[in-house]
Amino acid sequence: MDMTRRRFEELVADALDTIPPELTSAMDNVVVLVEDRNTEEPELLGLYEGVALTERSTSYGGVLPDRITIYQDAILDVCADADEVVHEVAITVVHEVAHHFGIDEETLHELGWG
Repeated sequence: MDMTRRRFEELVADALDTIPPELTSAMDNVVVLVEDRNTEEPELLGLYEGVALTERSTSYGGVLPDRITIYQDAILDVCADADEVVHEVAITVVHEVAHHFGIDEETLHELGWG
């Protein structure tokens, strides 16, 4: 599967747009990025790095934004066509945003977002 970076970034933006506004407005100090691949785990589709909202205390401040990274090449590797890419991007974006809200892997898998 092949796709331009621009088109892939549009899919990530579209996936973010499907998240209810009451949740996106609660997102705080987080940036969403697209990269080719995770260098340590090349098959990883997405990664959340930061301090989840549920773990922040009154001492939280003056820190760089949390990072949600969506890995384009890894997603394209597991998809056969454009429709699968759209679906996988949506699942990956929701999965990583959920981590920002403090939802763990086990709960995400139970909810079908694993």
